[in-house]
Amino acid sequence: MLRELKTFLMVARQGTFAAAGQHLGLTQSAVSAQMRVLEQHLGVRLFDRSGRAAVLNAAGRHALPLAEQILALYGQMAQPTALAEWQGELRVGAIATVQTGLLPEALPRFRAAAPRVELKLVPGVSLHLLSQVDAGELDLALLIRPPFELPKELLQVGLAREPFVLIAPLGVEGDEPLRLLAEQPFVRYDRASFGGRRVSQFLREQRLEVRETLELDELEAIVRMVECGLGVSLIPRAGLWLQRPAQLRVIELGPLTFHRELVAVMRRAQRQPALECLLACLRPQAGGDLSGP
Repeated sequence: MLRELKTFLMVARQGTFAAAGQHLGLTQSAVSAQMRVLEQHLGVRLFDRSGRAAVLNAAGRHALPLAEQILALYGQMAQPTALAEWQGELRVGAIATVQTGLLPEALPRFRAAAPRVELKLVPGVSLHLLSQVDAGELDLALLIRPPFELPKELLQVGLAREPFVLIAPLGVEGDEPLRLLAEQPFVRYDRASFGGRRVSQFLREQRLEVRETLELDELEAIVRMVECGLGVSLIPRAGLWLQRPAQLRVIELGPLTFHRELVAVMRRAQRQPALECLLACLRPQAGGDLSGP
């Protein structure tokens, strides 16, 4: 029955038997057969089948968190008691600035505590990484705090707060952030990203109309554009540009300062000592004051 429960979770995440089968290496008919067996054992129907979709009904929504708990408990039966004895792979997704910031300092301590655990690091942007955790493709994601409530199946743990600053080319004079933003061309932090949404919110709150010259998501690229004189920008104080002599001006926002928050997201049913150890190694570096719910 464990096999059927695993397939049930995949169908719930993917929304169709065909998509679940592709992830599991099964045919659509094999997935359908397993779901019939599970429903017969439970004595209830779990899905409202309409067309190609497989939508959880009330019984299915009730069964979903219980199935996750059953599989998590089963997995713990074979788990060693000592962290040093843990082995296997942890799939960790991280945005670029976490890969070059928090992780390099934390991983040596994690390696010393759990030497037999193999880490697979997956790069990506926050929204995509969040989707991968929700789909069970990642064990942990290190990303910018989403500007919306997470599903109850996901756990969010705070890591750090990074203040935004105004960066300007060396030749641009003046120290008043709002005036510079109003007068100078603007290189925008991608408004579709979680961090870029914080910039958009700030501009709305200050009722600022900016003259955009370019919009992109990569912080290092934004810094280079500003260094080359393309305009000013609002970015978090994070990234490799802080570790080199940047050819630009960094202007603090003072009382107008706003932040982006870095968090770790995992599925509640997947909490286990190796993940807890990695989080413990990450959090002393962060200097933030967030806490997980």
